[in-house]
Amino acid sequence: MITKNQKKIKVEKENENIETSNEFITVSDDASQERSVVIAVNRVAKVVKGGKKLSFNAIVAVGNGNGKVGVGVGKARETQDAIAKALNAAKKNMISFPLKNGTIPYEVEAKFCSGHIWMKPAIEGTGLIAGGAPRSVLEVAGVRNILTKNLGSTNPFNSAYATIEALKKLSLSEELKTERK
Repeated sequence: MITKNQKKIKVEKENENIETSNEFITVSDDASQERSVVIAVNRVAKVVKGGKKLSFNAIVAVGNGNGKVGVGVGKARETQDAIAKALNAAKKNMISFPLKNGTIPYEVEAKFCSGHIWMKPAIEGTGLIAGGAPRSVLEVAGVRNILTKNLGSTNPFNSAYATIEALKKLSLSEELKTERK
């Protein structure tokens, strides 16, 4: 999960205890900084002949705060193991997208299964207008000003992946001009 030359630091939000905070910063010696947020942890029970087998699945968002983000899911018998697997999956599935003055370059809409999200750029000072999983994904990605609306399912898994699909659709205007020629 963490290499030898990295340290894991627990981030404490204002007016919150360390135990309730779910954000981690992974700091490397090469000065690259990644933030990760646990979006959701679910307990799953499988009924078998001898009783119930309990396991946990977790969804985690990882980003560098500068237009690079990934989302991953992990499942294990212990919560910490599920989070560690999700963290590794998120790091493998990172995408990059253009940021323009702390927001996205243009309006975008995307679907993933029953999750449907709409995102619109906002002027400086608007803030991050988003809820649930899209807020966590956009925070770690480094988006500071944006308007979003969750039009479909509020399931955190589908919402997070719909946000990633919307960010995949973004490209710079110069790239669009070259594609159209």
